Amino acid sequence: MMARTMRIVLLSWEYPPVVVGGLGRHVHAVATELAAAGHEVTVISRHRAGAAYDEIVDGVRVIRAPEDPVPFPMSDLLAWSQALNHALLRAALRSHLEPPDVVHAHDWLVAHAATALKEHWRVPLVATVHATEAGRHQGWLPGPMNRTIHAVEWWLTYEARRVVTCSSYMRWEVTRLFELPPAKVDVVANGTDLHAFRPRPADVRAARAAYGPGPLVVYSGRLEWEKGVQTLLASMPRLRRRHPGIRLVVAGTGTLEAELHDTARRLRLGRSVAWAGRLSTRSLAGLLGAADVAVVPSLYEPFGLVAREAATAGAPLVVSDTGGLREVVEPGVTGLRATPDDPAAWADAISAQLRDEVAARRMARRARQQAAGSTWSAAAAELVEVYTRSVREERLLHRNRPPLRIAVRDGNLLADS
Repeated sequence: MMARTMRIVLLSWEYPPVVVGGLGRHVHAVATELAAAGHEVTVISRHRAGAAYDEIVDGVRVIRAPEDPVPFPMSDLLAWSQALNHALLRAALRSHLEPPDVVHAHDWLVAHAATALKEHWRVPLVATVHATEAGRHQGWLPGPMNRTIHAVEWWLTYEARRVVTCSSYMRWEVTRLFELPPAKVDVVANGTDLHAFRPRPADVRAARAAYGPGPLVVYSGRLEWEKGVQTLLASMPRLRRRHPGIRLVVAGTGTLEAELHDTARRLRLGRSVAWAGRLSTRSLAGLLGAADVAVVPSLYEPFGLVAREAATAGAPLVVSDTGGLREVVEPGVTGLRATPDDPAAWADAISAQLRDEVAARRMARRARQQAAGSTWSAAAAELVEVYTRSVREERLLHRNRPPLRIAVRDGNLLADS
């Protein structure tokens, strides 16, 4: 039972209508659930044309910072992120917000604004690390920009009173990478929107009609190197020989899109691959509900929200044997795993699901039951416990800190605690 209402400020570089990946959906779900539980929630994010600059949506106050008159291209990510942080900070200060109980930063892209606000308001900072730069690059930092991002991530976790991760795997990763005391890091698993990803029969039929009667394999997510779509494409020649008429539907967009299209052409995959682009939640749920297999071939995956969403829609799963996906899928019970970046292993795992429909659907039912127990309201309740702990720890720290004594000696200002 909630002890008291809290005033919470969330900072995120994406929030509806700006949604790039799972982070934006995560923050939106958490914010609305916190507001529904009676907390006073403000989200500070970036603006998009057509959206209001300051409004109440689903009980959440959303302050959207406009881009500065001299824009920085996102290709220069470090400069762009610094401009974003200046804009977020000014938007927060212009809004004359009451000091909150806690500031919650989501990933390194908002680290500077979040740290400035925590110092301005003298409140604890909680930071959720959704992924790490080292993790995205398989444990190494190839260039100066990557090393700078890693340093900002380290700094954010240092400045935070408590750090939150979405899986036990990520807890292990951040404590190792950033040399954090394990007791400082809390695991709050992602929830699932059970209503949104329960497909309507008409939408399932429409997806089947659109993509043909043959075996249907569905990928949903961003088109980035670490998401592993290139591995799926490389597995398709084997799958086409084993399963005539098979169709891979790729739902999503990203920086690797043109390269992936070239790969499909080079492999002469033709109509066996369909590029659906970004879909609405309703259309995506229908597509997942129609899938014979839903795949998550990530090389790096802190949690695997798309796997939970596919399970909610009732799709049999094949996921990479890596990261947080190991906590979502138990082999032979709720789905199958395949070795990342191994096209032959992926072809074998997908074939196994397609050849034994009874076993595949049995695992899908168990995965759906498991997903039903993971709600965003439960995640929000766990976050409130983290916030409460951070407030208590902040107060204890200041209570136990001796007062600063200042004196002048021989013309020099001296401070002694």
